[in-house]
Amino acid sequence: MSVKDRNGYEDLVKTIKSCTRCPLHASRKNAVPGEGPLDAEVMVVGEAPGRSEDEQGRPFVGAAGKLLDRLLGEAGLERGRVYITNIVKCRPPNNRDPKPEEIQACLPYLIEQIKTIRPKVIIAVGRIAGSTLYKLAGLRWEGVRRERGRIVRARIGGVDVVIVPTYHPAAALYNPQLRGELEEDFKGPVKRAVREAGRGRKPPTLEDFME
Repeated sequence: MSVKDRNGYEDLVKTIKSCTRCPLHASRKNAVPGEGPLDAEVMVVGEAPGRSEDEQGRPFVGAAGKLLDRLLGEAGLERGRVYITNIVKCRPPNNRDPKPEEIQACLPYLIEQIKTIRPKVIIAVGRIAGSTLYKLAGLRWEGVRRERGRIVRARIGGVDVVIVPTYHPAAALYNPQLRGELEEDFKGPVKRAVREAGRGRKPPTLEDFME
C-alpha cells in the first residue's frame, strides 16, 4: 500500500471519529471505524458497534467478538490478519437496529474502506450487513437464512470481491441453535472462499454447482 493510500485511510479514520452525519453521534462515546491490516485479504463486516465497542472504540470486543475470534480460527484465520468493521460506525441506542438513514449516512465510509483495503473476501455477519452489501453490489437479498453460506462474486466500489453471508455471532449467543450453523459456515464456505482467493482463482458459487 502506498503512503498516499495509508495517509488517506488515516484521514478517513479521523473523519469517522468526528462524524456528525446522523443523530447517532450525539449518544456515542466513541465512533468505531474498524481495525486490521490495510492489506488484508479478508474483511468482516458486521451491523453496528455494541456497548463494549462503543466504550473501547474497537469492533467486536465483547462476547460476540470472542465468538468471532473462535469462528475465524475455524476458517484458518487469525484476527490479526483480518480487517473488521461495521456497516454503521456508531452504536445505536439500546443496540437497536440501525435506521435506513443511519446506514445511508455511513455507507460512504464503508465503500472507501473497501476501495482502500481491496479485500478478496468479505464475510458479512448478520442480516443488515448481508442485505446492505448485496444492495451495494446490485444483488437480490433473500434473507439471511436463505443466503447464509453462499459464496457470491460481486463488485463494490470498483473492487471485485467475494461475499459470504452468515449469521451474526451475537445471534448465536442469544439462540444457541444457530451456533452449529455458524460453525458450519466458517468451516465450510468461508474457509473455502478464503483458500480459493489465496490461490488467485475465482471461487465457485452456488450457481456453479447447479450448472
